[in-house]
Amino acid sequence: MSVFLYRWGKFAFRRKWIVLPVWALILVLLGGAAASLSKPFQDSFEMPGLPSEKATAILEEHMPQMASMFSIDAINGTYVVAAQNGELADEPNMTALNVLVQRLNELDIVDHAEKAVNPVTATSMMPASQEAAKEQAEAAAELAPGAAPPTPEPNCLDGQNSPEFKGLCGGAPLNVLNEERPGTVAVIDVKFTMPTFSDVTEENRQAAEAIAQEGRNAGLTVELTGAIAQTQPESGQAEMIGIGVALIVMIIAFGAIVAAFVPIVTGIVGVACAGALLLTGTSLTEVPTFTPILASMIGLALSIDYALFIVSRYKHELVVQDSPEEAAGVAVGTAGSAVVFAGLTVVIALLGLSVVGISFLTAMGIGGAIAALFAVLAATTLMPALLGALGRFLFKPKLPLVAKHDPEDDNSVTNGMRFGRLIARVPVLTLVASALVLGALAAPATQLNLGLPGGDSMPEDSSVRKAYELQTEGFGEGKNGALVVAVDLSETPQDQRDAALTALRDKLASYDGVDYLSVAQPSQNGQAALFQVVPDSGPNSAETQDLVEHARDAEAALKAQYGMEYGITGQTAIYADVNSVLLTSIIPYLAIVAAAAFVLLLLVFRSILVPLTAALGFLLSMAATFGVTVLIFQEGAFGIVKDTHPIISFLPIVLIGLVFGLAMDYQVFLVTRMREEYVHGKDPKEAMVSGYHHGARVVTAAAIIMISVFGGFMLSPDITSKSMGFALAAGVFFDAFLVRMVLIPSLLALLGKWAWWIPAWLDRILPDIDVEGTKLREVQQRAKPASVESEPAGV
Repeated sequence: MSVFLYRWGKFAFRRKWIVLPVWALILVLLGGAAASLSKPFQDSFEMPGLPSEKATAILEEHMPQMASMFSIDAINGTYVVAAQNGELADEPNMTALNVLVQRLNELDIVDHAEKAVNPVTATSMMPASQEAAKEQAEAAAELAPGAAPPTPEPNCLDGQNSPEFKGLCGGAPLNVLNEERPGTVAVIDVKFTMPTFSDVTEENRQAAEAIAQEGRNAGLTVELTGAIAQTQPESGQAEMIGIGVALIVMIIAFGAIVAAFVPIVTGIVGVACAGALLLTGTSLTEVPTFTPILASMIGLALSIDYALFIVSRYKHELVVQDSPEEAAGVAVGTAGSAVVFAGLTVVIALLGLSVVGISFLTAMGIGGAIAALFAVLAATTLMPALLGALGRFLFKPKLPLVAKHDPEDDNSVTNGMRFGRLIARVPVLTLVASALVLGALAAPATQLNLGLPGGDSMPEDSSVRKAYELQTEGFGEGKNGALVVAVDLSETPQDQRDAALTALRDKLASYDGVDYLSVAQPSQNGQAALFQVVPDSGPNSAETQDLVEHARDAEAALKAQYGMEYGITGQTAIYADVNSVLLTSIIPYLAIVAAAAFVLLLLVFRSILVPLTAALGFLLSMAATFGVTVLIFQEGAFGIVKDTHPIISFLPIVLIGLVFGLAMDYQVFLVTRMREEYVHGKDPKEAMVSGYHHGARVVTAAAIIMISVFGGFMLSPDITSKSMGFALAAGVFFDAFLVRMVLIPSLLALLGKWAWWIPAWLDRILPDIDVEGTKLREVQQRAKPASVESEPAGV
């Protein structure tokens, strides 16, 4: 591979005015295809095999209208309304409520299959006892079509407080059971006509919010939550921060200004090509909204990192080679080989996200992998052409203070060389110190609690957050994550169905943590029924998830006795299911990416222990990252985060995928140079110090760039984005600076020549990819007598 890349590097450098227009043409063609074929991004949540799907299937078969209401992809909204003075049943609150409901029923984006009803009126129609409920049902059966049903007495506005009353009226849209301020908070659930989240436009959101504002103008407190109130994720801020920091870092790394812009150019081109390809892909399949954001983040950071690595090697080769063209060939042949294999580890880690079985995670992984591939292509093919085009202007103007200590000058004593020598002198001390620090930081990870973002994770000034708090104040926290129990009675004898439903309701009522349990709501064909359960605690609490688990465990005994089956769905149940699937996916995901990366690193380093220590070091950095993230975002340490929440369920799997790829990048960047020095005759410790001298600044610069890109997400007001950005930045920090630059060099110094040991039989069967460039040097030696003297590098 090194020989092929060496020849390509020389060709691209020499034929720059062919390579550059070809890249421009590729960019134009991909951009044109994207412009003409792209369709809107689609967000759908598909996770086959979730236990909550059983309830959905029962509802779709027997109660289709209810199924659409409880679908995870349904575009719904909940208006949480509160009286600023008195109760909602008082004038003028009642008048304002009537106007609000009327305006909702006039809104063209609302599904009018079932009209919205004033919550006070709806509560007054609810019976307050089993007898009243039975009488109401009998009276309704005798009504003429279109006639208004009689108001039952007593009803839920009467304020009774018996257990039976709570069972019937706990599901009222008005908080009649609130002991401190009954009748002051209500909810109006609305289903909108947009089929998917991606179809919701900003005009739709503004129209829905305008209704809420009309209610506020009329003297009510009105907040809106649900899918209609969720906004599309914003992009650009983190990327701009990353580009700005990257430019400063590369000016320092190269000691010159012009060279710092070259990786920025390859990064922008690579991201633009990947983005255009993803846009084109929307014409063939569904692409989630967040995919291009993740791809641009990965593509930009990797493109800059890879170009930085190759340009740094080019700067060194300018000193030792006969011509800039030869220097470009050797730089692409050696550093470019490392870039190819580093990129492959990222691609494997991202494609491995498909093992989780979540459609949008798979799509994001594929999008990120495409961006990583373009990062490799831009660094190895576009980069040498840019080097040739800039020529002698590349490392001008020099910055004297920065360029004074050049890591590519073997005679220069840099901080990297000093630290490498320190590690070589006391490897046991540096190894133990780094391991202890990582271990101490990892300790809080044992308290990791996963959850999905809800209204309580939104910014404090958002309507979604205010609606969550208002609903909690009026009805209790469990109202924000009610459970839906869908019962299939088709295999239950008809004369036993009432007894079966009573037995199930009694069982559900017996569990701790149940705030409200409705009476059974039968389907029209009598073969199914529906219960609604409101827990005491919120959707992400361990108590609520335990309640779901206990209720599901009771199904086997009830099925054996009555022949009925049931499923549990709703936000809380889905959260519990997703958490469980993601937790059980972490180990197989780690095994797949680690095994694949081990094979790649085995090919790169031709060693058993180096790939093994690379993987074990990654586990340490991940444990430390989880620990610090739990400490700050879940436990609230240091007061950095005001509101603590469970760690988002998707964070561990995404964190592992992204940071694993980057960790192997830094491993390849730093340790390939050490192996190269060892292969070319230096003793193990000397090779470690020399490789550290050449690679420390590059790895440091690459890590700072990645930390800046990820850290930019901490500026978001959304706690989910904050925690994701923090965890990614912390993961890169721990892995780059503690594992790759302290722990791994310490192990190499201690292991000596055994670090590079490989069984002879394995060495014979492994293909020789020659990352260290031994074969290309042989090619150089054979070509030298026939070569024509070229211009000196002048650097």
